[in-house]
Amino acid sequence: MTYIHRTPAGRGQAHGVLVLILFAGIMTLWTEAALAHAVTLGDQGYIQEINGVHIIPFLYLGAKHMVTGYDHILFLLGVIFFLYGMKQIAAYVSLFAIGHSVTMLAGVWFKFGINSYIIDAIIGFSVIYKALDNLGAYQKWFGFQPNTKIATLIFGFLHGFGLASKIIDYDISPDGLLANLIAFNVGVEIGQLLALAAILVVMSRWRVTPSFARQAYAANVLMMTAGFTLMGFQIAGYFVA
Repeated sequence: MTYIHRTPAGRGQAHGVLVLILFAGIMTLWTEAALAHAVTLGDQGYIQEINGVHIIPFLYLGAKHMVTGYDHILFLLGVIFFLYGMKQIAAYVSLFAIGHSVTMLAGVWFKFGINSYIIDAIIGFSVIYKALDNLGAYQKWFGFQPNTKIATLIFGFLHGFGLASKIIDYDISPDGLLANLIAFNVGVEIGQLLALAAILVVMSRWRVTPSFARQAYAANVLMMTAGFTLMGFQIAGYFVA
């Protein structure tokens, strides 16, 4: 038998409001993130100037990219939103990590990228897809539930192409490229774990509140809105560029 700790209604409301404010803050920052989601100009200049193996700087850049990548974080949040067991969470996060690691490394190594506007629009769609999945939309609309693990892996591949496309644009020196790419990818995974840890701390407190079910619906609607916002900016950028 599972016992769920109940917090007073006031604390439950406070936790829920805190999470919704967090979502609103992310959406407020979204306009800048949508147009300049990649590496900052200073970091970009550093990447383009160096030669040889630089493990620590690329670890840092990979972690920084993931922690400040609101689209990646929102998708990751959507993936674990209703996952309670650590084995389940580890399985889904691992699938996402495998997906984006494979396409990021292969994409840069073989210089195969996708237009940044298009791939970022697709990443925005992945947030929409997961939010709708969390809302049970596919069962209501189509009468079936897509395989969530396969979807997570596929979107991991697409997120990886987003990373690869941005790295290719920076024209990294081939000297030490493989080691630097691996370091960058390890940094991305470190950043993902840091983001996941922060998400789980908030989610674990929020889930035990009586208001979670009602506020979870609003949170996923906000996630979906953020995904549409990113898609809109990227599609507009594609036609304006």
